[in-house]
Amino acid sequence: MTTVTLEHVSKSFHQESSKITAIDNVSLKIPSGDVLAILGPSGCGKSTLLRLIAGIFQPETGRVLYDDHDLQEIPSMNRGIGMVFQEGALVPHWESRKTVGFFLSLRKREAEVPERLKQISKITGIGLEKLLDRFPKQLSGGEQQRIGIARALARDMRVLLFDEPFANLDAKYRMEARVELKRLMNAFPVTSVYVTHDQTEAVALSHRIAVMRDGHIEQMGTYHQLYTNPHNTFVATFIGTPIMNLFEGYVRDGHWQGENFGGFPLRRDLEEGTKVTMGIRPEHMHLVAENGTLGVVESVTPFFAEHHRLVTVHLAGEIWSLMTPLDHQVEVGSTIQCALEPEEVLFFDTKTGIRIG
Repeated sequence: MTTVTLEHVSKSFHQESSKITAIDNVSLKIPSGDVLAILGPSGCGKSTLLRLIAGIFQPETGRVLYDDHDLQEIPSMNRGIGMVFQEGALVPHWESRKTVGFFLSLRKREAEVPERLKQISKITGIGLEKLLDRFPKQLSGGEQQRIGIARALARDMRVLLFDEPFANLDAKYRMEARVELKRLMNAFPVTSVYVTHDQTEAVALSHRIAVMRDGHIEQMGTYHQLYTNPHNTFVATFIGTPIMNLFEGYVRDGHWQGENFGGFPLRRDLEEGTKVTMGIRPEHMHLVAENGTLGVVESVTPFFAEHHRLVTVHLAGEIWSLMTPLDHQVEVGSTIQCALEPEEVLFFDTKTGIRIG
């Protein structure tokens, strides 16, 4: 296995008369055997970053290192990269058997292909051998991705890269595919990078998550770290479903004060009147019988598997969400009282979005 290091890597593209910076001075280290998910909105640069790690793109500045060796100085055939693309990227006029065994065939090691395929099929339980005599046009989207994953695994890997491989699959197969892929990644442990926009997928398959925005890595850590200790409002609202509630406010007498909530202590070094945003997760807000903040119920969404309802409330120009038990009836248009757990409140500088300790 290989440690992958990026040192101050940047990459831009020219579009007509403008220059678009896709990756801006990114540094990170992926230890040997680690599985890193890169998560972010469309256009944030996550696929470009993956292609830099793969050596498909060359950085304009900075270096990509495999075990302290510059990737550009390693011959392509010796890089040991397995890559799975969103569309499968199978050769249309090749049978799946040839696609999967191509790497070993190039090295005159065709005899190893059947055993490798048998091992992959046994681990996933998907009957891979039934697909090997088919051409890509004879395979469903899910089957094409199975062949793409098998192709990546049927080689001598140092690094395994995934570019949203299940993005085009329906929800049922995505869930099955995650389970199959997790089994394979446990059986073939290798340094891996997984690009996705799906938080559930990132949690299921990775050890750590890097959250990207506008070519930067905003924060990296476990899902629990990102969820409970976000560094800024972008991470706070991007990680977690439903998203964190944010309330605009200001400093008054060493406490936070907003339109509908207030009185929570802040750092004493903040100047009077400083604009501060308060954040709290919906699960840390509750209905109360008295002494709460009033709100008008805007919508009620049941989540039967999670045994709760998500209640959206509005008042005085603010909207927030809270959770109630399934057996607690709440009517749209009714007025309710809300309270929050003060120990779960987070504060952010309104101007910069950065977390205030």
